[in-house]
Amino acid sequence: MKLHGNARTCPHGRLLMVRRVEEQGWTLARAGEAAGVSVRTVSKWLRCYRAEGVEGLRDRSSAPRVIPHRTPEERVQAIAALRRLRMTAAEIAECFGMPVSTVSAVLTRIGLGKRSGLEPPEPPNRYERKRPGELLHIDVKKLGRIARAGHRVTGNRKKRRRGIGWEYVHVCVDDATRLAYAEVLDNEKATTAVGFLRRAVAHYRARGIHVERVMTDNGSAYVSAVHALACGALRIKHLRTRPYRPQTNGKAERFIRTLLGGWAYGAIYGNSHERRQALPGWLHFYNHHRRHSALGHQPPHKRLEALTKNNLAGSYT
Repeated sequence: MKLHGNARTCPHGRLLMVRRVEEQGWTLARAGEAAGVSVRTVSKWLRCYRAEGVEGLRDRSSAPRVIPHRTPEERVQAIAALRRLRMTAAEIAECFGMPVSTVSAVLTRIGLGKRSGLEPPEPPNRYERKRPGELLHIDVKKLGRIARAGHRVTGNRKKRRRGIGWEYVHVCVDDATRLAYAEVLDNEKATTAVGFLRRAVAHYRARGIHVERVMTDNGSAYVSAVHALACGALRIKHLRTRPYRPQTNGKAERFIRTLLGGWAYGAIYGNSHERRQALPGWLHFYNHHRRHSALGHQPPHKRLEALTKNNLAGSYT
């Protein structure tokens, strides 16, 4: 059990204290003075030791054994059953004629206060492809354009320029190596997405990676006929995530979060052009120098070299 923050003694100290009295003949006053506690405290622990031995020197819960006004367990189970039917605390309270505060307290105590507690969390579904290019994760992130330094720099939220528009960061991450590629484009239309796909494939091909599959969400650009034709021309199989399941494309989602923190919001830019110009340098840092915890604290480029060597060695055995 967790010790109280103001506890003067611990089980080991209490055992030393009672043994001084029992085995070494110390007086209660002397043992209490040595331990920094009162005679009454020494007497209490001595009594517990004589009754239960070493186990009696452990901390015990200070919660009362009986709470007269606590909601009966049968009522708690009924409240839990109604909550699992997606009823709110107010609706449950009306059913039983109870105060809403009491029902809310019961739901919080049994872990059903939030809707997320109604269903058990899904186990993580982690996977990693073995070959570079076996699967690329593609996604888009919308960013507001920059006309001048904003409130993050000036601290003034009153002078805000509206209607300046958006930019779209198209990103691509190789599943096996986490090698990333990104571009800032003007929109997320199908033709723009196809152009990005072609340039991304060429980018990976220049590094010896043959792209076999791509995974995207169900955005309009990716379900279009133009995108399907482009994948067919490039001989790439197109996989799409399940609706409302962004975690299926989690590697792209996680890369976007890193991208925003390190590049988009990690520096002060005077305008959008400066931010665009900074992207290639940040990508080089990410791919060649930034240590990735999922890759054994190595950058993606090192993982690509290791997998390439292993593939070459395997082809000659």
